[in-house]
Amino acid sequence: MSLIVQKFGGTSVANPERIKAVADKVAKYKSQGHDIIVVVSAMSGETNKLVSLTQEMMTQPDPREYDIVVSSGEQVTSGLTALALINLGIKAKSYAGHQIKILTDDAYTKARILSIDNKKINTDLEQGYVIVVAGFQGVDKNGDITTLGRGGSDTTAVAIAAALKADECQIYTDVDGIYTTDPRLVPEARKLKSITFEEMLELASLGSKVLQTRSVECAGKFKVKLRVLSSFEAAGEGTIITFEEDEKMENPIISGIAFNRDEAEVNILGVPDKPGIAYQILGPVADANIDVDMIIQNIGTDGATDFTFTVHKRDLKKTLDILNSKVKDHVGAKEVLSDDKIAKLSLVGVGMKSHAGVASKMFRTLSEEAINISTISTSEIKISVILEEKSLDDAVKALHKAFELDKNITI
Repeated sequence: MSLIVQKFGGTSVANPERIKAVADKVAKYKSQGHDIIVVVSAMSGETNKLVSLTQEMMTQPDPREYDIVVSSGEQVTSGLTALALINLGIKAKSYAGHQIKILTDDAYTKARILSIDNKKINTDLEQGYVIVVAGFQGVDKNGDITTLGRGGSDTTAVAIAAALKADECQIYTDVDGIYTTDPRLVPEARKLKSITFEEMLELASLGSKVLQTRSVECAGKFKVKLRVLSSFEAAGEGTIITFEEDEKMENPIISGIAFNRDEAEVNILGVPDKPGIAYQILGPVADANIDVDMIIQNIGTDGATDFTFTVHKRDLKKTLDILNSKVKDHVGAKEVLSDDKIAKLSLVGVGMKSHAGVASKMFRTLSEEAINISTISTSEIKISVILEEKSLDDAVKALHKAFELDKNITI
C-alpha cells in the first residue's frame, strides 16, 4: 500500500461532471489499497472571475483582502470533490489550507510555505479517509489567509507529499505529460517518457505551463517522486521526473523548447559603470516583491553602461514607476525604456553539457528565418533569447524542426 498525493488542475475540475470523473479516478486508486490525498485547484476560469471582482472594488487591490477573495475558489472545489467521493461511498474530508495549517510567510499573493502540520492528515488517513485539500493557499503566523501565486496548487501538492513522505506525487492536467514543446503550436511535438529535475526546473522557469517552478524546486529539494499525467485519459504512464541523469536513458542534446509571451524588457541607459550599480537598480525592484528574470549588463564605455532585465508583463508598470521615482535620478541614469512586445524562447537539455555547437545552430536557424534577437542568456543546460513576440511561433517551429525534436534520437 502506497501513499499517493494527486493534484488536479482547473481544467480537470472545470464543472460538476469533471469533478465526478476525478472522484471516479481517485476511487479507483483507493480501491487498490492506496492512501490518497487529493489537492485541487479552483474550477477553470474561477480565479480570473474572482480577480476581476477584486479589481472592480479597487484598481490595485489590497493584498490581504485580495488573498481572502481569490483563495475561495479552491475551497469550493475541495468541498465539491469531497461530496462526489462521499456519494461514491468513500469516506472523505475536505480542508482549506488554514485548517491543516499550511504555514506560510506573509508575502501576500506570492507566499512561500514554511511548514505543514501533518497530524490531522495522518489521523484521518489512519481512519480510512481520502483527504481533499484546497490548493494554492495557506495561513501566516497571524492567522491571515495567504495565496502562493498562480499555479500554487502544484506547490501545495508537492509540499504535502514532502511533509508526509508520500511514495509519489501525481500532477493531473489537460496534457498527458511533458512535451518537447507546446503541441498546440507544434503538432509534431513529442511526449517525453522521462526528464531530469534539472531540465524540468529550467522548462518550468522559462515558460512551460505544465508545472509551477516552485513545485519543481520543492520536489527536487525533498526528493519527491513526481509524475505528470492526463486527467482525461484512463491509462498512460505520463512523464516521470527523475532525480539523476541516467546514462542508459535517451539523452538527446535538446530535451525541449520553452517560451514565454508574458515578459517585458526594461532598459536603463547610461548608468555609471561602477561597483554596486546592479544592486542600486534591482534592490528597490526586489523590495517591491517583483521577480526579475534575464539580467544583462553591457560592457562599460566612457564610464557608463546600459542595464537590461525582464519582468512579467503584469509587473511592468510597477517596475517602471519604481525605476523612475527611486532609481533613475539616484544612480544618474540617462533614460528608462521598456518593451512589452517581446517573447522569450529557450532551448533546454542536459546534453548541452557534452555537445558543442548548439548555440551556433540555434542562431543560424533563426538567421535563416530572418528572426532578429536582442538579448542572449546561457547556462550549462539552456540558451535563452529575447525576440519580437510576432516572430515567436515561427522561431519555435523552425528550431523544433532543426533539432529534430519530433524524433527519438541520440547524438
